[in-house]
Parts: sequence; structure tokens; C-alpha cells
Amino acid sequence: MKDNGQIGKVVYSKTGRDKGRFFIVVGVLSEEYVYISDGSLRFIEKPKKKKVKHLVFTNVVADEIKNELLADKSVSNSIIRKFLQSHDMNKEV
Repeated sequence: MKDNGQIGKVVYSKTGRDKGRFFIVVGVLSEEYVYISDGSLRFIEKPKKKKVKHLVFTNVVADEIKNELLADKSVSNSIIRKFLQSHDMNKEV
């Protein structure tokens, strides 16, 4: 498994049904795949498995969410939604 440097990063989907939406990386499956969640379309309980090549990684990192995930604490969907909305990521809300 790859290092946890990607967890907590805000990503933008380039392809698929979720094209144009912003998500937060909540898990790393392999070098090719990550798990993403946006708290509304894709809940933290059932994150989307997505190929890294179909995502654009932004420079924004959700530090609070990253720390909770790395400490194996539960993260609520509302925290993810609020983070994305407060950083004006989701324009399609």
C-alpha cells in the first residue's frame, strides 16, 4: 500500500458520473486506486473506489479530516460536506 500522503487531499473527478465534483480522499487501496467521499453523493461509510488517473489532485488538504482518519476515528459525512462547502469546492450543491 502507498503512503498516506494522499489521505485528506481534495480531488476533482475528471471522468464518470461524478465528473466535475470535488471529493476528499478517505483511503488508499493501491497505487492505482483510492477511496473518495463527498459526504452527500458518496458517504464515508461507502466511499467510491476510483482510479487515481481519473482524478485531479488539488493543493487543498483537509487536515482535521486527515488526522481523524489516520487515528482510526470516525468522520461524519457532515464534516466532509462542510469542509468542501466552506472551501467553495462544490459548485453543484
